[in-house]
Amino acid sequence: MGSLERSKRKVQLWKKAIVHFGLCFVMGFFTGFAPGGKASIFSRHVVASNKSQSVEMLHQQVASVPHASNVNRSLIAESPVPTPSSSKESEPAKFLEKEEEPEPKLLPRRLAIIVTPISTEDPYQGVFLRRLANTVKLVPPPLLWIVVEGQSDSDEVSEILRKTGIMYRHLVIKENFTDPEAELDHQRNVALRHIEQHRLSGIVHFAGLSNVYDLGFFDELRQIEVFGTWPVALLSANKNKVTIEGPVCDSSQVIGWHLKKMNNETDKRPPIHISSFGFNSSILWDPERWGRPSSVQQTSQNSIKFVKQAALEDETELKGIPPEDCSKIMLWRLNLPVSKSPSYHLSTTGSTDASRRKL
Repeated sequence: MGSLERSKRKVQLWKKAIVHFGLCFVMGFFTGFAPGGKASIFSRHVVASNKSQSVEMLHQQVASVPHASNVNRSLIAESPVPTPSSSKESEPAKFLEKEEEPEPKLLPRRLAIIVTPISTEDPYQGVFLRRLANTVKLVPPPLLWIVVEGQSDSDEVSEILRKTGIMYRHLVIKENFTDPEAELDHQRNVALRHIEQHRLSGIVHFAGLSNVYDLGFFDELRQIEVFGTWPVALLSANKNKVTIEGPVCDSSQVIGWHLKKMNNETDKRPPIHISSFGFNSSILWDPERWGRPSSVQQTSQNSIKFVKQAALEDETELKGIPPEDCSKIMLWRLNLPVSKSPSYHLSTTGSTDASRRKL
């Protein structure tokens, strides 16, 4: 009997040990799944005690300051103490205020429309065209160069224009002329009709191949409202003198004209030269905008005549440039005689006879 009781006690002890082990295992297993990072009861108690100590210290500091009885202690304990802003922080604020000021608006430049006719009788047209192209390259945009030439088998003008890098329009006429001046006038009218048909808005100027410019001239050209004029210095190749053509101004007001001939009866040409005036292109395709009647068919066929008449009819709209000093020369015209291109011939017989004599 004693042995049976002992075995039962051992079994009960083992059962208790297994139950205790199972309970500990289960508790440890489930505590592993509990979310971390939360403060325990003890940590909360510690934080609360620290807060109470800091509040008491603040109350003691306020009590030590005189005239502190009117201060709301709860607000002092809860609200953060503001830190004064430094001078370094105020300097960027002032800098930002300066940057917010509106910048002055830049006015866009007007389109300068340069018209250049080329005579088929000029053997040096390629040389003069390259020289004028080098000048036009230096003019700030926007600029449109309209070049008109007669029908030719040569592609020299086209090749020169393609290599300039300038915005251009190349027009070719089919008519044949025996008079070079009549040919140039017809080419100018073709260019003006092109401007009228396409309604190109800008300031038109006729630039001959023999013209020499001060680059400031194109800045003054863009300031023209309706009509503008300026003096031109004519340089002759065989004469040691300079002839001035164009207006006589008082500031920007035209009060007279420089004429080649003093006798007006013999000089029937208009006093304004083709290269000494410019105008707003809208006068061609919108004349009513400037208070002028619409161009009839007769004047539309000769646009240059129409523009010259319109400019000379009302000289109040014709302004001299530069407006400060209209007598300033900014354009020179070289009066070079048109001659035939030189021809070089090789006389083979003469050269052989000379070589035989030397031998």
